[in-house]
Amino acid sequence: MVDLRDFDDHTARWGAGGLGSLLFILGFGFNAVGAEPLIRVPVYAVDFPYQDTVFEREGQWLRLPEGNQTQQGDVSKRLDLDEGTYEVSLHVVGENDGRPLYRVFLNDEELGSFQPPLASGTTEEGEAFQVSWPAVAVKRGDTIRVTATTDSENGSDRAWGRWSKLVFSRPLGSIGATSAQQTLMAGLFGERKKWHRITLAFEGPDLGERSTPNPFADYRLDVLFTHPLSGKAYTVPGYYAADGFAGETGAETGKIWRVHFAPDETGLWTWKASFRRGENIAMHEGDDFSEGVAFDGESGAFQVGVSDKEGTDGRARGRLDYTGDRYLRFAETGGAYLKGGADSPENLLAYVDFDGAAPVHENLGIVRAGEAAEAPRHRYRPHMDDWRTGDPSWRGGKGKSIIGVLNYLASEKVNSIYFLTMNVGGDGDDVWPWTAHDERFRFDCSKLDQWEIVFTHMDRLGMLLHVVTQETENDQLLDSGALGLQRRLYYRELVARFGHHSALVWNFGEENTNTDRQRSEFAHYFEAIDPYGHPVVVHTYPGQYDRVYPPLLGHPHFEGPSLQMGDMAQTHSETLKWVNRSAGEGRQWVVFLDEIGPAHTGVKPDAVDPDHDEVRHHALWGNLMAGGGGVEWYFGYQYDHNDLNCEDLRSRENMWRQTRIALAFFHRYLPFAQMGSHDGLTPSEEDYCFAKAGEVYCIYTPSPGPVHLNLTGEQGDFFVYWFNPKEGGDPRPGSQARVSGGGANVSLGQPPVNRSGDWVVLVQRKPL
Repeated sequence: MVDLRDFDDHTARWGAGGLGSLLFILGFGFNAVGAEPLIRVPVYAVDFPYQDTVFEREGQWLRLPEGNQTQQGDVSKRLDLDEGTYEVSLHVVGENDGRPLYRVFLNDEELGSFQPPLASGTTEEGEAFQVSWPAVAVKRGDTIRVTATTDSENGSDRAWGRWSKLVFSRPLGSIGATSAQQTLMAGLFGERKKWHRITLAFEGPDLGERSTPNPFADYRLDVLFTHPLSGKAYTVPGYYAADGFAGETGAETGKIWRVHFAPDETGLWTWKASFRRGENIAMHEGDDFSEGVAFDGESGAFQVGVSDKEGTDGRARGRLDYTGDRYLRFAETGGAYLKGGADSPENLLAYVDFDGAAPVHENLGIVRAGEAAEAPRHRYRPHMDDWRTGDPSWRGGKGKSIIGVLNYLASEKVNSIYFLTMNVGGDGDDVWPWTAHDERFRFDCSKLDQWEIVFTHMDRLGMLLHVVTQETENDQLLDSGALGLQRRLYYRELVARFGHHSALVWNFGEENTNTDRQRSEFAHYFEAIDPYGHPVVVHTYPGQYDRVYPPLLGHPHFEGPSLQMGDMAQTHSETLKWVNRSAGEGRQWVVFLDEIGPAHTGVKPDAVDPDHDEVRHHALWGNLMAGGGGVEWYFGYQYDHNDLNCEDLRSRENMWRQTRIALAFFHRYLPFAQMGSHDGLTPSEEDYCFAKAGEVYCIYTPSPGPVHLNLTGEQGDFFVYWFNPKEGGDPRPGSQARVSGGGANVSLGQPPVNRSGDWVVLVQRKPL
């Protein structure tokens, strides 16, 4: 069975119109080998309004409160399902202390009761703890109610009535046939909420990945979404989706085209589809040499409400936008973003559970000069236990370990992941979106649907997708480096399938060697095809900054450098240089540090370098204290779990922790978006000083020696606190709790404890 938490919706919607409306359903399962597929719509326990009931939340379950007496709970919810006949399944959690009694009611009519067997462990899930009631007639707006009563096996210990979800299933065939017109009426799927993914799907010609005409190149789907109240309009590219379920079926053929839209306003949105056929029309603007076919010209409308998401979920914070200052900002909350991410493994998507032909590694395990040895595709076995019940998977449980990687990184507050979408002929030679290693015009629908499952989970965890579209070994592969037919189609497909994600940065390439003109053309093209205007950056070799970046200064569609530092000790000065130079050219860049050298070292495993003192000093705090946008960590090729063969991201757990400490300090204690580099205010050339002059000063010092600050012209007192950037904790007063302004060399005293190494000194007008 497909777990629909792989995707955006907890309740799927389709109209009475049949298969066309089915096109948006996020998953399905088979009730027997070769049998008809089932549409399965889960209604999760935690989505019931339980807050005013006896039930309590325990992770993804509901349960009754502990106590010595028998407890009974009752929770109900109105259903958002189209009228039909369903099989209704209750999924409970087995317990070894007793056999709770569960009852399910539809509109106060009891469907049945269930008392599961004892579990072998404390808790257990699986088929033995599920019960189904067939042929249940359901209408939209019906009320479903679940009750649970605790039970005790030995008279003292009790089982607390845990349960996880109800699932409403019906055969695919029961929905009937459809037409393009019916599809347009019912073919809108997704939670119709601001910042959520809403999908339109259409029936078009019945083709395949290998068909002539080519469904990727010779057809072009665009949908114009308009918000009449604000006047906003977005032309969103669509894509060929085979049977609409390729991530689960592995299908290469079908007649489904899809478009994903992430609305940025509530209220009424209208849409109009353009579907054109013509040779290579997908790579061209305008309608010349093409004709409208199938559903071309059809239109519709829908209402969008507010998001119900919270915290770091991308749908709660809104799209991550470039707004003209040093930091990307979330469109919903306005909060500034600081990156603390993973740069390795760069071939994250070289994963054994994705569909498609396995790469041919002729040099597997052979050490190469200046590079990591070729490695088999990732399995991420150390992260299998990080997958949690309710997390996404595909094709019968595949994908759990890569989802586990994301869960682990999110638990360490990692908020960005760098990955290549194509490394053909490059270091790994094991990632590509096409149907074959040597194909450039036909895409693997099932593989890319599975990538989307992973990217959707990143969104929910609050992670930026750092999409690196090529690397130095292959940046001449497409159209000999130019913006030709191959590259246009490749970029368009990436935008169509993944551009709706809330936090995403397009990177032209790692160690890029395209020409100045080509990079400028790439930036203009992304601006033309990406309706959401995601930031665009480029990565380059150490020492080539002054050749690659100056021609892009002031470019209207380029947002900043993706720095690779051969010598991480130069991070602070190089970050500061591009912060200042871009501001001087009238378009402020966001300056990210995305790789540190030397290449054979990067960030060493904790087992080799548990303290990471140099990285913390020069790279992490060096970038942040220059007004940089944040960092990602590359793993050197001489060490275990390197940039190509990393299987266990816990190998750098201490570095994740220190990054988390730094970012939390900035967010909690500093108005960092209003501050800037003021290194000249401290006499030591080793210190970094970041300040909003007259209000707050932050000084990073690599040693606990005397720290002084120039407060000339500032009147009144300032409070002084010391912060440990390695271990974290709260800032604490040192030997000099308060200082007076006016002096050119004001001593800030000594730290609160005798500790060698670096310190951060916070000097501000108000006490903490």
